[in-house]
Amino acid sequence: APGSVLGYVEPGAMVNGLDVGAWLVAQQEGWEELSGGQRERLVQLGVRPPEKKSAVAAKARPRAGGARAGAFERGVAALAQYAEREGTVVVPRSWSEELPDGTSVRLGVWLSNTRSRRATLTGEQLERLAGLGLEWAVAA
Repeated sequence: APGSVLGYVEPGAMVNGLDVGAWLVAQQEGWEELSGGQRERLVQLGVRPPEKKSAVAAKARPRAGGARAGAFERGVAALAQYAEREGTVVVPRSWSEELPDGTSVRLGVWLSNTRSRRATLTGEQLERLAGLGLEWAVAA
């Protein structure tokens, strides 16, 4: 409603495939860099500028994207485990791999998504995937 304030939205809250929580965190963290028009539109949506926090509190907060980086690490670990056991990196899309810590990784889906998003991967990430035998990571 007009004039209302948006409540806290946890990073990882997905709406139509977008992480709205992480987006809101990024907007608030970069509030000073936003143009006046961007700030005005956010205020109209109920987003308020961040309150001033101490330097200690700001450093203690986890960074946005941490979950995504963790997902990449879990996917690489699952792929390495699968490749060592099966001798191939060709994974059925429906395959789930259980890591030693009990975490289940939907490896086939992760691999498909990672390949389709390879343009956004860092050089280091592509090197790690190429090192496991993924040809598309070498050509990217």
